[in-house]
Amino acid sequence: MAENTLSVLKIAPGQRPQQVEIDNDLKALQQAVGGSIAAVYPFADPVAIICNDEGKLMGLPLNRALRDEDGQMYDAVAGDFLVVGLGEEDFASLSPEMAQKYEQLFHQPEAFL
Repeated sequence: MAENTLSVLKIAPGQRPQQVEIDNDLKALQQAVGGSIAAVYPFADPVAIICNDEGKLMGLPLNRALRDEDGQMYDAVAGDFLVVGLGEEDFASLSPEMAQKYEQLFHQPEAFL
């Protein structure tokens, strides 16, 4: 059964990650990122990045770099995004361990340096 609210990380450009509670529905996710959503799965962990699908096209400020195993940047997320957990068939709350891990990963607001 899906959770009604999710405990996730919200990451805004130039700011440190914040742990937030968000309703587990499409409208709340869209509001959090300011438009239509895209889910990206760049990590081996059971987590997803939910970002604005048209963030770059809309000219939203670049937020964080996505890097491969060698630390090379291969993409960037524009605008606010969420880091959410993955349940069996839906998004889920982040475990405390995953929240801490990704809070540290995205801790630096200047992630392009």
